[in-house]
Amino acid sequence: MIQFGRNGTEVDYLSDGGQGNLFPFSRLSADLTLGKRHTITALYQPLDLRTSQLLPRDLVIDDALFPAGTPTDFRYGFPFWRLTYLYDLLPSPDDELGVGAGVQIRNATITFASQDGTVFRSNENIGPVPLLKVRFRKAIGKGWWLGAEADGLYASGRIITGSNNDFLGSILDASLRSGVEIMPSVDVFVNLRGLMGGARGQEEDATGPGDGYTRNWLYTFSASLGVSLRVPGP
Repeated sequence: MIQFGRNGTEVDYLSDGGQGNLFPFSRLSADLTLGKRHTITALYQPLDLRTSQLLPRDLVIDDALFPAGTPTDFRYGFPFWRLTYLYDLLPSPDDELGVGAGVQIRNATITFASQDGTVFRSNENIGPVPLLKVRFRKAIGKGWWLGAEADGLYASGRIITGSNNDFLGSILDASLRSGVEIMPSVDVFVNLRGLMGGARGQEEDATGPGDGYTRNWLYTFSASLGVSLRVPGP
């Protein structure tokens, strides 16, 4: 769901934007282990959904009217990069309970465009998001293991967010997984993940179109098959 402008429509991407289907999903990450208990994790998460829809109702986006029946192209682009640090609380080399923090860089591009070119609205934003992180892994015998991880933060208010206006933002990226070592240093795993979050607030010094108000909430769930490769250090 997204809304641009206090008088704007709350757009449901499932019913209004034709995004009720399944979409491909990929995720790339790498860990750098320093010593026995310190890990730096780098992640890139592409997320760029594009659909076309004959509008079932009028939509108002940043004071622009998209009338019902208009063939419209929707783009919800929200890829991000993430860098985190973890400290392992467990002494066992086969198990992990890591806690830490990091930062995520969002690169949002959200557009609405009538196919005849008469109405168009776009919102682009790049910005950092601080995160807390926890990761767990438990060996269960004969190469099998279970794991879970969560990255997230909730922030609200002028002091916490650093905004002169009341602002609310949150993110939760959590998963459960199970895998097995199929050969030395190579694992395959299945993973269930929920990625959700969003923001609500007034942009400072908005220059238009629109009044700078944004309300944006994302809820996605995925099931995936992954491969991990461990490269021994020097």
